[in-house]
Amino acid sequence: MKVTVLPGDGIGIEVCREAVKVLCEAAAAFGISLETEEKLVGGAAIRAAGKPFPDDTRAACVAGDAVLLGAVGSPEFDDLLPENRPEAGLLQLRKALGGFANLRPAAAIPTLIGSSPLRPEIFAGTDLLIVRELLGGIYFGEPRGINSDKTEAFNTMRYTAVEVERVAHIAFETARLRRKKVTSVDKANVLETSRLWRETVVRVASEYADVELEHLFVDACAMHLVTNPTRFDVILTENLFGDILSDEAAVLTGSLGMLGSATIGRDVDFYGPVHGSAPEIAGSNIANPLGAIASAALLLRYTAKNEQAAAAIENAIKWVLEKGYRTADIAEAGCTMIVSTNEIGSLVANRTVEFANVSNAYHAV
Repeated sequence: MKVTVLPGDGIGIEVCREAVKVLCEAAAAFGISLETEEKLVGGAAIRAAGKPFPDDTRAACVAGDAVLLGAVGSPEFDDLLPENRPEAGLLQLRKALGGFANLRPAAAIPTLIGSSPLRPEIFAGTDLLIVRELLGGIYFGEPRGINSDKTEAFNTMRYTAVEVERVAHIAFETARLRRKKVTSVDKANVLETSRLWRETVVRVASEYADVELEHLFVDACAMHLVTNPTRFDVILTENLFGDILSDEAAVLTGSLGMLGSATIGRDVDFYGPVHGSAPEIAGSNIANPLGAIASAALLLRYTAKNEQAAAAIENAIKWVLEKGYRTADIAEAGCTMIVSTNEIGSLVANRTVEFANVSNAYHAV
């Protein structure tokens, strides 16, 4: 399995390092052949090559089996045109790989109840998956631009039925493996693209009689995420809405740093935490790498097709948290076991190997 590693910018470099550490330990423990190659993207690529997604990075990514990203973005490039900023490299990466379904799980972790601003009785037991369409909508629609005197700007939201159909199938198939419910989120009372979205999802749903389908407007969904999140199983939505809602879902886990993601649908899968580069804390060794490590677990699940290895990492994360270890962003008041980025990464890596040894011994018997 060949994985192209793109640390990117800011804390992306730090959290990606820990994710690779855990990934390599898990691969070795479970006998998975693994080759990693590091390349530049985002601001780091602009400094070295003059553009956010260099040709050699593109070539390495499309030639591999998966891509593992840290984060992109740096305030030093804020004055550049959107197409030249570090974030443009991320959009170009998504387009090059062709993965159209972004899977973002969010589950309430009992040991982190105190890290969320929500009352425990509201979100305890929450376990949801946001399936976000990733290659359409307002992020990629044309025309787009800003006029020369900067008095007007415009973006275009576009969707085809085919784009909606393919991501809807992913959502329904995934729901079949979970609790068999899909909540399709749109703004069909205002947007024509959402009316097409809703009509297409209804048509796809007719092929999945065993899966319940409900529709919510995006503003109602945003409210229910923080008032009644246990109602959700799989949330299916378009690009912009999915970006916003999945970040909101971070409140259920206590921190944006806890959330990992997988992008699937084509030959090369794409993984990474949902957070940004957080330049204000970059280099301080205090960033939370658990979202990046959880992304490595998803890589083992969807690309390596090794559920045991994925589960070993996920169980190791839970074990470390149950023992009381915390990074600063998830530390409750009075916590005495606050550890650094690399320390919590090492704790998870070591425990992953221990879980792997137990699992391998069990299956050997």
